[in-house]
Amino acid sequence: MKTYLVGGAVRDGLLGKPVTDRDWVVVGATPQTMKNLGYVQVGADFPVFLHPETKEEYALARKERKVAAGHRGFTTEFSPDVTLEEDLARRDLTINAMAQAEDGALIDPFGGRRDLADGLLRAVTEAFREDPLRIFRVARFAAQLTGFRVEGSTRNMMRDMCAQGVLSELPGERVWQEFRKVLEAPLPERFFEVLEEVDAWVPFFVELRGKGPFDVGEMWLQERFAFWCERLAEAEVKRLCKNIKAPNAYRDFALQVHRYGEVLGCWMDRSAEEVAEAVGACKGFHDAEHLAPLVGYLTRKGAQDQRSLLTLIRRVNDAVSADQFAVKGRALGEALMSARAEHIAAGQRRR
Repeated sequence: MKTYLVGGAVRDGLLGKPVTDRDWVVVGATPQTMKNLGYVQVGADFPVFLHPETKEEYALARKERKVAAGHRGFTTEFSPDVTLEEDLARRDLTINAMAQAEDGALIDPFGGRRDLADGLLRAVTEAFREDPLRIFRVARFAAQLTGFRVEGSTRNMMRDMCAQGVLSELPGERVWQEFRKVLEAPLPERFFEVLEEVDAWVPFFVELRGKGPFDVGEMWLQERFAFWCERLAEAEVKRLCKNIKAPNAYRDFALQVHRYGEVLGCWMDRSAEEVAEAVGACKGFHDAEHLAPLVGYLTRKGAQDQRSLLTLIRRVNDAVSADQFAVKGRALGEALMSARAEHIAAGQRRR
């Protein structure tokens, strides 16, 4: 039985990047061997075990065979006879198909270290074609690893796969898992550049094709997503979110920016009634802090003084309340909105 550090931990270590998650492969062992050593089995499709102390994942060396469409259509073979090289051969890219022995020796049967030095994203074997999710994984790595490009034959392979329509086999939930990592990558625009290189827009990202540039600078994740969605029609935003199964929080913030960002972004130049309507729709009159995420986003985009807007809405909420009016129902709503608009207009004049 031998244990090897594999995958991203080896890659990131060679790049001098912090290693946060470590995965291990065990060669020459059986599930019972692992259990006898105190490891806890957690894998359903194939044996994965948690170390009794570190809780890191240890997987038995395995081989895979494609038997059905999609990224889950594989059968897995594991036994003490499966070699480390056979396990590494099933991985997506050469830079992810390296291992490190317990004595620190690097095992690199597919030239991953060379490709790291050259900044290349290269498929390990033609078996890359068997999993359409790898197209998005490669594009995601291009966004995460500064200066990396897709190697020519791998790019051609990805383009062929897209032309065959294999991306339609993927569930939107799995696409979102990859795309969320793009949102936190240092160069998310590279993801879209790779999609263009291999024509991977359909069916998940077709709404964003030709809608660049995608450089988002210093924004947090929901802001980055909303920034791209601003270029779309509202129906396109909804369709994109449905296709990639974006969480409701991302969809709702993108729609809020889409509907009210323009008015609140130049609030001093819009009518007080328009501003009041937008603030009300964002629930800012219930609590001004509901506006804080949108205000933060607009501020980072360089919109008109958003801190003053937030301060103004706090003052409006302190000054206007329902118990000031002797009316009810629709009339009360109209009276509240009129009073709020008057306070907003006064605030605009002071600016």
